[in-house]
Amino acid sequence: MANIASQKKRILRTERERVENRRVTSAIKTYFNRLETAVEEGDSEAIATEHRMLVSKIDKAVQRRAIHSNNGARKKSRAARLAAGTEAKAS
Repeated sequence: MANIASQKKRILRTERERVENRRVTSAIKTYFNRLETAVEEGDSEAIATEHRMLVSKIDKAVQRRAIHSNNGARKKSRAARLAAGTEAKAS
């Protein structure tokens, strides 16, 4: 444990930031799972809604720097490919 007051504060702040980042990344995973579930069910309206919400969550996480921008782009690409693949099969 640190002895310097400013370092003690920094440790506490880092922990708060880590918890918030974990909350955001966990939410992204949850929304991705919801998108996968909608794809399995084949409901195109639900797929569009879940995809839109997932992309919004990812964009907010990137903006807040909870995840790296390349990581966000990769997740958005995978989500778009998942959503678009089902629409092609349904047609």
